[in-house]
Amino acid sequence: MATKTISIMDDVYDRLIALKRADESFSDELRRLTETKGSILEFAGIWKDMTDKDAEDMNKAIRSIKRKTDLKTLKQRYGLSCSQKQVS
Repeated sequence: MATKTISIMDDVYDRLIALKRADESFSDELRRLTETKGSILEFAGIWKDMTDKDAEDMNKAIRSIKRKTDLKTLKQRYGLSCSQKQVS
């Protein structure tokens, strides 16, 4: 199978590293991340009966997850550098 070399910005490389699973190559990761799963329209109206409290609880949970996994925190936790990398 042919390969291609691409240049990406440091911040994109750091994001790829943070999302990469231990058992996958960058090609496998990019394939997984770019795979289409269906139409967003399938979910239209799915939360129409959600209460304001349910929505606020969901927002709190999402903010909590984001705080724990933001890129700056991952860089600090795992000592990621900000040098330019090439991915093939």
